[in-house]
Amino acid sequence: MGTNGQKRQGLGGIAQLSLRSLILGAVGSAIITASSMYTALRMGALPWPTIFVAVLSMTVLKLLGGTNLQEISIAQTAMSAGAMVAGGMAFTLPGLWIAGVWSGPDVLANHWWKVLAIAGAGMIFGAVLTWWLRPKYIEQDTLPFPIGKAAAQTLITGDQGGKKSLLLFGAMGFSAVFTYLRDSLGWLPAAITSGWFTRRRMDVGVMLSPMAVGIGYLIGPLATGVWFLGALLAYLLVIPLGPALGLLPSTEAAVAFKNTLGLGLMVGTGIGIIIRFLINFGQKLERKGLISRPSAKTAQSNGRLNGRILQLAGMILAYVLSLVAGLPPLAALLLIGGVLMATAMAATITGETGINPMEIFGIIILLAIRLLVPLSTTAAFLVAAGVAIACGYAGDILNDYKSGYLLQTNPKAQFISELVGGAVGTVVATLAMIALITRYGGVGNEYGLPAVQAFAVTQMVHGIGDPLVFGIAMGIGALLYLAKVPAMTLGIGMYLPFALSFTVFLGGMSRLVYQRLKPGAAENGDVVASGLFGGEGITGVTIALVRMITGA
Repeated sequence: MGTNGQKRQGLGGIAQLSLRSLILGAVGSAIITASSMYTALRMGALPWPTIFVAVLSMTVLKLLGGTNLQEISIAQTAMSAGAMVAGGMAFTLPGLWIAGVWSGPDVLANHWWKVLAIAGAGMIFGAVLTWWLRPKYIEQDTLPFPIGKAAAQTLITGDQGGKKSLLLFGAMGFSAVFTYLRDSLGWLPAAITSGWFTRRRMDVGVMLSPMAVGIGYLIGPLATGVWFLGALLAYLLVIPLGPALGLLPSTEAAVAFKNTLGLGLMVGTGIGIIIRFLINFGQKLERKGLISRPSAKTAQSNGRLNGRILQLAGMILAYVLSLVAGLPPLAALLLIGGVLMATAMAATITGETGINPMEIFGIIILLAIRLLVPLSTTAAFLVAAGVAIACGYAGDILNDYKSGYLLQTNPKAQFISELVGGAVGTVVATLAMIALITRYGGVGNEYGLPAVQAFAVTQMVHGIGDPLVFGIAMGIGALLYLAKVPAMTLGIGMYLPFALSFTVFLGGMSRLVYQRLKPGAAENGDVVASGLFGGEGITGVTIALVRMITGA
């Protein structure tokens, strides 16, 4: 497989761009987007699909022959584009069901265009702004972007003997069959619970989910250990002991308390991330003076696509789509300013840590806009979604730009590829979200779609739980993050069902054991884990779409 694609004449005169990379990227984007939507709604977490798309694009293009690292990188760029569009949607818009604004099977017919329009606006915001930010973040400041580096390293290492491909597709196949037997045929239970705990009103068990095991493996033992600690505190202490000791009036009140506490810790962690960003930003200003704009030389290297016409046209189109979604004109205008600020912060945080708290940026910009303009409940969720999608998409794009920079991939070709993959992703994410929520009957632990981040957004938009408990937990979450304690995963563990958290924990522990037994084969484990969560995600969405269309 060649590595030099610099002189190869590309599609439309753009070097390295090929029609088959766009077609493969578009098909891959549909698959990854659907899987990501299912993962985000069901698991309350969304790992970057880096290893999955790297191995998938490499495998297919090597089978077709005559490829190189640059073409693979371009296909991978399109494949991953829809994942964070799905994440931004899943972390915000289910709040419309939670708040009771949308419900029933008529949501698709009555509201699909609103979802599609705000998703398109967020995607375009992210694409245009990151093209402008790319020279500074990738070429001048050389932020690490660990996720992008990992993707580049995966492609450089290659797939000797086809072992990674076999592991990926084998794991996907097993996960898909398992999910079909469980969700479509009903031959397998969703979870195994203990009657002893149930009689004592403690909802303890283990979820039968290949996806949860895969996510736990990818996250690792430390994070999943903290996640499981949150579950232990919530389900074995707060819920049984709160009412028993007279601290809470009932089991239902204890459940509401632990949910509010978990959501507060999550939102507080996001605020802590932004506080640390602002502190680091101020320190950089003191050391370097004012932030430099992209140099003329670097800007020129981007060619015509870096022109102001592109940026202006993108902003106008995104603004129009925001209006189509139903935002008031002034709110849509303020959304542009909010996205500009939030995207820059998201890009920096993603570049430095690999973490992108997109829903937190959505909450912050929403609260700021609400101080200036009255918003309906629907408009409030749409604002949060627009910001979250733009921030998530921006983080994904810059990861791909980092990977492409290391592989000497033409950024213009990547830009076109991102747009193609992102456009496909917005359509698929819209259909997948509505189909899944319609099939499961609603959003929440009781429906099997926890959508924990959407509950946090709803807390800020509509009010859920005790505001005092939420505020205190939010402050504690921010302080814990600043003290380098992973409070977000602690909060997720407190909110999500115990059975799910336990299975994720088992996945994290399996990584610990595997790394000790085979310390040199950790990447193979990542490939298998990616296949596990990808197979269940794709199958779960397919089942939901079929049932929505057929009415079964």
